[in-house]
Amino acid sequence: MPHQLNVVLVEPEIPNNTGSIGRLCLATGSVLHLVEPLGFEINDTQLKRAGLDYWKHVQVKRYKNLQALFDTIPAKAQKVFFSTKAEKIFYDCSFEKGAYLFFGKETKGLSEELRKENSDHIYKIPQYDDRVRSINLATTVGVAVFEAIRQLGP
Repeated sequence: MPHQLNVVLVEPEIPNNTGSIGRLCLATGSVLHLVEPLGFEINDTQLKRAGLDYWKHVQVKRYKNLQALFDTIPAKAQKVFFSTKAEKIFYDCSFEKGAYLFFGKETKGLSEELRKENSDHIYKIPQYDDRVRSINLATTVGVAVFEAIRQLGP
């Protein structure tokens, strides 16, 4: 795939979301990176149901912690972080081929420490009703991945 995107889920908790995101990664030619601890087992029935029979084809890489992942990322690779607590809107991000798109766990998002360390590269997807705390993780990943693909070209 021409865009070679990398989707990073930091400590995902809900197997259905990860299964749906895995299916999205396969459909878009993206690699799925899972940072432990996971809130489920990879053989979880719900994960496989959401990923359907595609799961076995998804490029999945697992890491014991964030540092283990960071140790594998090329120095020049773009890292983009997503958080409802960000100030910048993701439309202002110029995505690069091979970018790593980081998403936090469903209940807490990315840690404050990670957000502070990467404050120049953190974006939010706009929400237009304050009654909504956040958009579902799988939906958020889909929106971000397809915006990156739109910019980079199919």
